[in-house]
Amino acid sequence: MTTPQEDLLPATRRALLHRIAVAQAEGRAPSLVAAVVRGGRTVWHGSRTSVDGHGPDENVQYRIGSITKTFTAVLVMRLRDEGLLDLGDPLEKHLPGTGAGEATIAALLSHTSGLAAESPAPWWERTPGSLRPELADVLGEQPFLHAAGRRFHYSNPGYTLLGALVEKLRGAPWEEVLRSEVLEPLDLRRTSERPQAPHAGGWAVHPWADVMLPEPSEDLVRMAPAGQLWSTTGDLARFAAFLVQGDDRVLSAESLLEMRTPAAPPESADVMTGYAYGLGLETRRSGERLLVGHTGSLPGFLASLTIGVEDDVAAVVLANCTSGPQVFTVGADLVRIVAEAEPRIPEPWRPLADVDPSVLEWAGQWYWGTHGFALRITADGLIALEPLSGNGRRSRFRANGDGTWTGLEGYYAGEVLRAVRSPDGVVNHLDIGSFVFTRQPYDESASVPGGVDPDGWRGIG
Repeated sequence: MTTPQEDLLPATRRALLHRIAVAQAEGRAPSLVAAVVRGGRTVWHGSRTSVDGHGPDENVQYRIGSITKTFTAVLVMRLRDEGLLDLGDPLEKHLPGTGAGEATIAALLSHTSGLAAESPAPWWERTPGSLRPELADVLGEQPFLHAAGRRFHYSNPGYTLLGALVEKLRGAPWEEVLRSEVLEPLDLRRTSERPQAPHAGGWAVHPWADVMLPEPSEDLVRMAPAGQLWSTTGDLARFAAFLVQGDDRVLSAESLLEMRTPAAPPESADVMTGYAYGLGLETRRSGERLLVGHTGSLPGFLASLTIGVEDDVAAVVLANCTSGPQVFTVGADLVRIVAEAEPRIPEPWRPLADVDPSVLEWAGQWYWGTHGFALRITADGLIALEPLSGNGRRSRFRANGDGTWTGLEGYYAGEVLRAVRSPDGVVNHLDIGSFVFTRQPYDESASVPGGVDPDGWRGIG
């Protein structure tokens, strides 16, 4: 028997409303709007505003700043999946003459190219993009500040280059490619390069007085792939569901998992806070919860898209002020409120439809030296290796079709597991990247490198 998807409980809805009300009041935001997604659909929407009798709904556009980078990254991953490029390719191979061609596509996606964070003066977010008509104007005379691949250094020009790469390989403007390949298939009708009514105006709130100043809304032109888009909580809620589930018309769930996987070496401060960057997506730690998504800001606007993948809950938070509410913290709290008040109900356990007897023979306890591990065959057709107690190396493995298995994560990611059999056909040991796992600690009947002392185990006396 299954339980139908239901809307959130009244107490949960009130807790969500209370959280955004506090954020809008304490952050002094002209307006703040939010949505929560669970099970792939929007289950709550709320807003708070300083205008009496007016509350922005899920169709009011706000500028989303660097969440735009996630959209651009999806376009690049599509090119990769079609075989038009490899993430390890230098940019020069596909887009020659930029002056930054030594950077790989993966490094641009993960902000490890060594490029500067911003374009040369004047401040690009508050001046017309027509001042930077060419890539050379965005990059400047010395585009690199760091050695490539050595550190995470957020770069807006890097995503400008990725947008130009999309245009070169597709033979069409970035915004046209985005619309035809992502926005239209996902039914994101209220996401656009330029604002479309109804939309919020961007404001700066004075830090020491309750007064406001309108912010300019510039067309970023060349730098559009780094932060141009306008969107709504309704559209971003659908986009959040896509980022978890995938959509074969746009990008597979497997490629999206790759985007969510940390790819950039974090700074020391980031290690402490639990921040890392993948391929167009951020990962953050909030308490014991791992969250993925992206934040964004441009003068007059703040935005956050936050996904608790394990909880199957996502939150979108948008505000029309330059500074004030901590939108990521608000989004993380919305995810936490729902996840704790109404925990995800797991799918029913079901046994495997079929199992290979030769693989079933592997199930059970194994030892790497004296470290105990358990090997399990899971209902999704994978095998999982995990320590019997405490922390240790763990990974799932996927069958290769030739009797070997490849690790999917952690220390054993990409490493090959195979069973080594004795002449009589019995499994002697497991080999994982040359490490030997035996049924007993240093099993004398197994092929343990270096051999086993013939006198066996002993005490002190």
